[in-house]
Amino acid sequence: MDYNPNMVLSTVEYDVVGTRPIRHDGLDKVTGRARYAADAQVTGALYGKILRSPHAHARIRSINTSKAEALAGVKAVVTSADLPDLSNNISDQTAGAMVNYGFFTRNILAVEKALYKGHAIAAVAATSVHIAEEALSLIEVDYEVLKPVLNDGEATAEGAPVLHEGLVTISDQAYRSGGIDASNTGSNIASHFSYSTGDLEKGFAAADEIVEHEFRTKAVHQGYIEPHSATALWNKNGTVTIWTSTQQLFGLRDHMAVVLKLPVSSVKIIPMEIGGGFGGKGVGGCYLEPVAATLSRKAGDAVKMTMSRTEVFVGSGPTSAATMKAKIGATKDGKITAAEAELIYEAGAFPGSPVPSGLRTMFGPYDIENVAVDGYDVVVNTQKTAAYRAPGSPAASFAAETVLDELAEKLGIDPVDFRLANAAKEGTRQAAGPVFGKIGCIEVLEALKDHPHYNAPIEGKNQGRGVALGFWFNGSGPATAVASVNADGTVGLVGGAPDIGGTRVAMAMQVAEVLGIAAEDVNPSVGDTDSIGYSSGAGGSSVAFKMGTACYEAAQDVRRQIIQRAARIWDVDPESVEYDRGTVRHQSDPELKMTFAEIAARLNATGGPITGRAAVNPTTVGNAFCANIVDVEVDPETGKTQVLRITTIQDVGKALHPSYVEGQIQGGTVQGIGWALNEEYYLDGEGQMVNSSFLDYRMPTALDLPMIDTVVVEVTNPGHPFGVRGVGEVTLVPPMAAIANAIHDAVGTRLTNLPMTPGVVLESLGVK
Repeated sequence: MDYNPNMVLSTVEYDVVGTRPIRHDGLDKVTGRARYAADAQVTGALYGKILRSPHAHARIRSINTSKAEALAGVKAVVTSADLPDLSNNISDQTAGAMVNYGFFTRNILAVEKALYKGHAIAAVAATSVHIAEEALSLIEVDYEVLKPVLNDGEATAEGAPVLHEGLVTISDQAYRSGGIDASNTGSNIASHFSYSTGDLEKGFAAADEIVEHEFRTKAVHQGYIEPHSATALWNKNGTVTIWTSTQQLFGLRDHMAVVLKLPVSSVKIIPMEIGGGFGGKGVGGCYLEPVAATLSRKAGDAVKMTMSRTEVFVGSGPTSAATMKAKIGATKDGKITAAEAELIYEAGAFPGSPVPSGLRTMFGPYDIENVAVDGYDVVVNTQKTAAYRAPGSPAASFAAETVLDELAEKLGIDPVDFRLANAAKEGTRQAAGPVFGKIGCIEVLEALKDHPHYNAPIEGKNQGRGVALGFWFNGSGPATAVASVNADGTVGLVGGAPDIGGTRVAMAMQVAEVLGIAAEDVNPSVGDTDSIGYSSGAGGSSVAFKMGTACYEAAQDVRRQIIQRAARIWDVDPESVEYDRGTVRHQSDPELKMTFAEIAARLNATGGPITGRAAVNPTTVGNAFCANIVDVEVDPETGKTQVLRITTIQDVGKALHPSYVEGQIQGGTVQGIGWALNEEYYLDGEGQMVNSSFLDYRMPTALDLPMIDTVVVEVTNPGHPFGVRGVGEVTLVPPMAAIANAIHDAVGTRLTNLPMTPGVVLESLGVK
């Protein structure tokens, strides 16, 4: 194969899908005209600020806000007492999933306890930011300081301080059946999940080699450039309007309705542009909106709140830190006989780590007969975790792929051949239960093995090469689209999912493909919650799939109506009219022919406008696989690891817009490099994050990175009209293990903790 650093291995070609039109919202974004949440301007808006706990664990005896309320310019002060008590609301499903709103609201504003440094305690609305900040200093909080538990080891130790006295450990079996196991009350273990298949003891007995290790990863932040911001207006008629950057506008609306005890029809979410989210601005990231709304109700004016960068770090959710054990056995000819793992994920101050996803995905790329995985969701006195690209999977994959690599080495088998010999395929059953449909796991590995990067020699001293494979199941959900034909032959398109990674262009291209027009002739936009039907938002690598399905069906609706209208104009049977590539024609009379633009101009005079609609909830998701080849150089004197070259190979089903698919893949790869080598929440002994700025929280810059090559593999997902699979998440899964394996190849040390900082590398080399 001819080498191109950004290759697309494709078999299906279309007229619009798979091309690279200019992004519809690109001009506004590069010229600064795009409006983000902090750009929202409402007449008379006040400025809101939040008082945050200086303690990681403290009982709140009392809060006195009288001095703050008396300060000139202060219009409202709120605490948790101003929010409804939802302590007993643990099963509301209006947001599409079971939610414990007692915990949910306690993260918005603390009630009985402050549970992490940065926990929101109270909030102020004032006529200026400076007055609001001064008012915060006047709020008197009487704390009873308690001992914190800052990691899962401390949280599960005998006699450990308990964060939630009434917390009950829930098993996955009890969770699924709607019951609970009350034998373990007053615990810091919120949930226990367990999946297994086959006979583990028999599987390990059949192995000729067994490798097992324990792993530890730290919490890392999504690192989005745009801080959280929200403006809320509690209207005189009792309705609430909120301008915000969110990945889940309808989910946020549903949460707001519950938290504020309002009908969903009384809450309107207007989505602004999103300056990055990566999961951190999903419905779990509901921090400012309820507070701003409550302040607005009390003050009588709109309230605008924007986090500082430090507040983003200490007041929003990173991904989980984790302690993991992984064990894999295989025969001498390279057949994996058994795999076992234990994952302990830190949820932060409230239950809800992504440990179930980690359990499901860590051995997902492989066909293993005997598997047992156990996972524990543990609460600790740190920030409540939030989703981050393929939540739960990157850490778990780091453990699994590191053990796999060592096992291949012990067996003397090429690491890619070892993975290919055990690769999952259509019909493979996962340990968590689902059976794979048509997937591209083998095709990704074959593309890796054939790539010039994998076969190039390694020439430098202390240089090494590593590989790793990752899996993400991808998601779906409800989606709505409306396509309206304009008289000039263009189409107005409204969808219900926010644009966080090129959604608009992906929507437009799928409509254009169906109608046989140019993508530029479709004008896509994102509706607010009052102007479009329910859509489940941007998360789970689902938008291009589910919104694409809705757009396809809406365009098909337009197409059907165009045929009907042409038949009416020509006074012929609709069955005799065909539509092909933007032209309607009579099957037997060549004189009867009109382009899409020509018939669009005649709609109002021949029966009225045409609007296509679709509301879908597709379940035929295509699973995603991604692999990395990484070359590194390790300086044995300083411990610094430099990534010299990295290639990412990913099955995307069908690349709607290859340029933006490549961008998603490259972006996730960069985040994986940061997670592997530098990024971590660095906490002192009292739970204070001491690196809460982009200066100290070390994300990769262009100076740290090589060019990132991509190979886009296209194994069609039969469950989507154009074969689409989700793209944005699986790319973050393999980099950490691939880099760890490359470091081992370079200097012989096997690292099992993240991040692999220079100090960690030096320690592993025995340098003091």
